[in-house]
Amino acid sequence: EVQLQASGGGLVQAGGSLRLSCATSGITFDEYTIGWFRQAPEKEREGISCINSREHITYYRDAVKGRFTISSDSAKNMVYLQMNSLRPEDTAVYYCTAGKYCPPIDPMVTGQGTQVTVSS
Repeated sequence: EVQLQASGGGLVQAGGSLRLSCATSGITFDEYTIGWFRQAPEKEREGISCINSREHITYYRDAVKGRFTISSDSAKNMVYLQMNSLRPEDTAVYYCTAGKYCPPIDPMVTGQGTQVTVSS
């Protein structure tokens, strides 16, 4: 069974940083794209970043380029999202996903989310 668990969310002031972690299990890590989506209240879920370790591909949505960095640790089956210079508009529930494509389109599996709240 494929499982994804996001963690690391919290409350931070604008300009601050958080690092989200995604623990994966039940998949051959390097055969999948691991992505990050977020959903703010009353907004659609949007894919913001993804990484394919085997193809050495990363992707960032324009809204987070230059502020967020995705990385992976294949030995630990972990993916991380370092989020710097956070803004109130980054407030959302963040989910990690597993799928075939990067940019993260039509993920196959979505894990439980972690709440990120950025205060102004």
